[in-house]
Order: sequence, then C-alpha cells, then structure tokens
Amino acid sequence: MKHILFFGFGFSAQALARRLDRQEWRISASYRSPASAEALAEQGIGLLDFNQCTELPEGVTHIVSSVPPESDGDPVLHRFGASLAERAHGIAWAAYLSTTGVYGDHGGAWIDESTPLAPNTERGWRRLRAEEAWLRLQLDHGLPLHIFRLAGIYGPGRNQLLSILDGSAKRIIKDGQVFSRIHVDDIAGILMASMARPHAGAAYNVADDEPRPPQDVVEHAARLLGRPVPPGIPFEQAELSPMARSFYADSKRVSNAKVKAELGYRFAYPTYREGLGALLKGMTV
Repeated sequence: MKHILFFGFGFSAQALARRLDRQEWRISASYRSPASAEALAEQGIGLLDFNQCTELPEGVTHIVSSVPPESDGDPVLHRFGASLAERAHGIAWAAYLSTTGVYGDHGGAWIDESTPLAPNTERGWRRLRAEEAWLRLQLDHGLPLHIFRLAGIYGPGRNQLLSILDGSAKRIIKDGQVFSRIHVDDIAGILMASMARPHAGAAYNVADDEPRPPQDVVEHAARLLGRPVPPGIPFEQAELSPMARSFYADSKRVSNAKVKAELGYRFAYPTYREGLGALLKGMTV
C-alpha cells in the first residue's frame, strides 16, 4: 500500500486526499493543535505531531508539503530535513507547493517555467528560498522532488460567488493588472498526473488557460447570480489589508503549457467561467 504524508492539510491538500482510494493509499498528515488532530482522526487520517516529531512515519512513499515558509526558513525542513535526507531514496514522489509569486512582476506579460525567478515581495522571496532548500534535498540526497507554483486558488467555500452573496466582493481596478487563477480540483488533478508521470527536479506552473483582470471575475460572478455588479474602485482608493495589497504588486499571465505537454493534463475548469459555473450548480442560493 502507498503511504502519503501531508505536511499541512489545507485547501489543496484536502482536495488531493479526497481523490485517493483508501484501498490503495494510507494517508497521514501533520498537525499542530489538538483540534486539528481530532479533525484528522475523524477522517481516518494518520497523525504526525509537528510540534513533537522530527522523524518521518514508517513506510511513507509520497510527500506533499504546503506549509508556508517563515522568516527564518521552511519549518518542515527545520524539523524533518535530516529525516527527509536519510529516507530520500525510499520516497517515490515528493511535492512542494509554492506560488507564482516567485516570478515577480512582469507587467502583464506571459511567463513560463523558464522565466527567471525574481520576486518583488518578501513573501515571494521566502517562497523562493524555500524552493531552493527543498531542491537541495533533491540534488544532494536524491529526494524525487517536484515543485508546483500555484496561481490564485478558488473552489468550494472559497470563490467570488460567495463574496458576492456575503457583500464582501470588491471590483478593484488597477490599470494593466491581470492575475492567473486555478480551481482547487485542477490542483489535485495535476498532482495526480505528476504522480503517474514523475520527473524529479521538475517545476510546474499550476494555472488555468485564461488570466484576467480581477474585476472581470467579480463581474462574471455577479451576473451568474443575477446580482448587481459591484462598482469599480480605483486601486489607489481601495481599503485593503497589507497582505491583500501586496498581491497587486505582481501582474503577469502564467502559462500552463508544461503541465499539458509533460503531464498530459486536461483541465476540468480551463477558465474561471467553467469553474464558477460548476460551483454555482453546487450551491443553494
């Protein structure tokens, strides 16, 4: 039986776990609080106490890390780096979930995996340093690592339809701003495709086919719901948290050609229109 270990069990990790056949897969995940441990145990997921353990569980064959880096580096590598190095040759596939923020700002131009990495935010630099640290495990110890650079994630429970319904949606307009995005189910699908076609050391952009200005997505969500389109707010006048404002520091169109060509992946939701349309069908409005 294959045994997958999730460092961090958030939105993307849960989407992948739902796809795994429990007859073929043993699933374990790290936790930091008693409440998290209880929730994992209720789902039949094996527990790894992140605060106490420094060794990988026995029999782990696959690893996914989605834990964000901190100011002093990647917390997973701080605690488990030695064990990962020691057990590297027993791992069939490992994934580090990063962000397209490592590319920095490109003024709305298209970028791909060959584009130089030049973050322009502290958060982006932390991700890049974490990528480099994980890659050293691949280069020095043979860990079969794959890096996935995720665009803006949406899906059930996290989407602009819900923002329209709860009144929190804002159509913030910044000239030339464009974002790429990805449905969480396509993240899971791409990870599954990579497991089936591993390429140790590879990096993949995980984004859909159609980057768009964020205000266009808000407008489309409102029209799907038959609700008024929120008025446009110039970026300079928008009341945003420092975190939210930092997302507008980067503008680029992220190419997904590599996941299609190398992994043979076909997107379930090629654009936000298919994604939001499917989410609407699953909602009670």
